[in-house]
Amino acid sequence: METLQSEKKYEAALEELNRLMKKGEGNISDKEADRIETLASAIQAYEKVHYPFPMPKSIPEIVERKRFELNLTIAGLADLLGLGKDKLSQILNGKREPDVPFLKAVYHKLDIDPGVLLDNA
Repeated sequence: METLQSEKKYEAALEELNRLMKKGEGNISDKEADRIETLASAIQAYEKVHYPFPMPKSIPEIVERKRFELNLTIAGLADLLGLGKDKLSQILNGKREPDVPFLKAVYHKLDIDPGVLLDNA
Protein backbone atom coordinates (compact mmCIF):
# COMPACT_ATOMS: atom_id res chain seq x y z
CA MET A 1 0.00 0.00 0.00
CA GLU A 2 1.18 3.48 -0.84
CA THR A 3 1.88 5.71 2.14
CA LEU A 4 1.49 9.48 2.08
CA GLN A 5 4.25 11.04 4.19
CA SER A 6 3.40 14.73 3.93
CA GLU A 7 0.55 17.17 3.47
CA LYS A 8 1.96 18.01 0.04
CA LYS A 9 1.78 14.36 -1.06
CA TYR A 10 -1.70 14.08 0.44
CA GLU A 11 -2.88 17.11 -1.58
CA ALA A 12 -1.29 15.70 -4.75
CA ALA A 13 -3.02 12.36 -4.18
CA LEU A 14 -6.36 14.13 -3.74
CA GLU A 15 -5.84 16.04 -6.99
CA GLU A 16 -4.89 12.89 -8.89
CA LEU A 17 -7.85 10.99 -7.47
CA ASN A 18 -10.21 13.84 -8.38
CA ARG A 19 -8.82 13.98 -11.94
CA LEU A 20 -9.28 10.23 -12.41
CA MET A 21 -12.79 10.23 -10.90
CA LYS A 22 -13.89 13.04 -13.24
CA LYS A 23 -13.22 10.75 -16.21
CA GLY A 24 -16.22 8.64 -15.22
CA GLU A 25 -16.44 4.94 -14.50
CA GLY A 26 -16.87 3.94 -18.13
CA ASN A 27 -13.87 5.95 -19.30
CA ILE A 28 -11.07 4.59 -17.11
CA SER A 29 -8.71 1.74 -17.78
CA ASP A 30 -8.12 -1.18 -15.46
CA LYS A 31 -4.77 0.36 -14.54
CA GLU A 32 -6.50 3.65 -13.65
CA ALA A 33 -9.12 1.79 -11.60
CA ASP A 34 -6.31 0.11 -9.65
CA ARG A 35 -4.68 3.52 -9.16
CA ILE A 36 -7.95 4.94 -7.83
CA GLU A 37 -8.15 2.12 -5.30
CA THR A 38 -4.53 2.66 -4.23
CA LEU A 39 -4.99 6.42 -3.89
CA ALA A 40 -8.24 6.05 -1.96
CA SER A 41 -6.62 3.66 0.53
CA ALA A 42 -3.60 5.92 1.01
CA ILE A 43 -5.78 9.01 1.45
CA GLN A 44 -8.01 7.22 3.94
CA ALA A 45 -5.00 6.06 5.97
CA TYR A 46 -3.51 9.58 5.99
CA GLU A 47 -6.83 11.14 7.05
CA LYS A 48 -7.32 8.61 9.83
CA VAL A 49 -4.06 9.80 11.41
CA HIS A 50 -4.09 13.51 10.55
CA TYR A 51 -7.82 14.34 10.39
CA PRO A 52 -9.58 11.96 12.78
CA PHE A 53 -13.26 12.41 13.53
CA PRO A 54 -13.73 13.49 17.13
CA MET A 55 -15.49 10.91 19.23
CA PRO A 56 -19.13 11.82 19.86
CA LYS A 57 -19.88 12.86 23.44
CA SER A 58 -23.64 12.53 23.57
CA ILE A 59 -26.40 10.30 22.22
CA PRO A 60 -27.50 12.95 19.68
CA GLU A 61 -23.89 13.24 18.46
CA ILE A 62 -23.60 9.44 18.20
CA VAL A 63 -26.83 9.25 16.20
CA GLU A 64 -25.85 12.20 13.98
CA ARG A 65 -22.53 10.56 13.18
CA LYS A 66 -24.30 7.33 12.25
CA ARG A 67 -26.77 9.32 10.12
CA PHE A 68 -23.81 10.90 8.32
CA GLU A 69 -22.18 7.48 7.77
CA LEU A 70 -25.44 6.11 6.33
CA ASN A 71 -25.99 9.26 4.24
CA LEU A 72 -29.53 9.71 5.57
CA THR A 73 -31.69 12.79 5.88
CA ILE A 74 -33.50 13.47 9.14
CA ALA A 75 -36.68 12.18 7.49
CA GLY A 76 -34.89 9.05 6.28
CA LEU A 77 -33.45 8.39 9.72
CA ALA A 78 -36.85 8.94 11.34
CA ASP A 79 -38.38 6.41 8.94
CA LEU A 80 -35.61 3.90 9.62
CA LEU A 81 -36.06 4.27 13.38
CA GLY A 82 -39.85 4.22 13.16
CA LEU A 83 -40.10 7.62 14.82
CA GLY A 84 -41.77 10.87 13.93
CA LYS A 85 -39.50 13.43 12.27
CA ASP A 86 -40.43 16.07 14.87
CA LYS A 87 -39.56 13.80 17.80
CA LEU A 88 -36.23 12.85 16.22
CA SER A 89 -35.37 16.48 15.48
CA GLN A 90 -36.16 17.50 19.05
CA ILE A 91 -33.92 14.75 20.46
CA LEU A 92 -31.07 15.56 18.09
CA ASN A 93 -31.32 19.28 18.90
CA GLY A 94 -31.35 18.66 22.68
CA LYS A 95 -34.90 19.92 23.15
CA ARG A 96 -36.12 16.50 24.25
CA GLU A 97 -34.44 13.73 26.22
CA PRO A 98 -33.97 10.37 24.50
CA ASP A 99 -36.63 7.97 25.75
CA VAL A 100 -36.63 4.16 25.90
CA PRO A 101 -38.37 3.64 22.50
CA PHE A 102 -35.81 5.95 20.87
CA LEU A 103 -32.88 4.15 22.52
CA LYS A 104 -34.26 0.74 21.54
CA ALA A 105 -34.68 1.88 17.94
CA VAL A 106 -31.15 3.29 17.85
CA TYR A 107 -29.78 0.02 19.24
CA HIS A 108 -31.76 -2.28 16.93
CA LYS A 109 -31.78 -0.24 13.71
CA LEU A 110 -28.42 1.55 13.88
CA ASP A 111 -26.56 -1.25 15.67
CA ILE A 112 -25.12 1.11 18.26
CA ASP A 113 -23.72 -0.68 21.30
CA PRO A 114 -26.15 -0.39 24.23
CA GLY A 115 -23.19 0.16 26.56
CA VAL A 116 -22.27 3.27 24.59
CA LEU A 117 -25.87 4.48 24.83
CA LEU A 118 -26.00 3.89 28.59
CA ASP A 119 -22.61 5.53 29.16
CA ASN A 120 -23.78 8.62 27.30
CA ALA A 121 -27.35 8.81 28.61
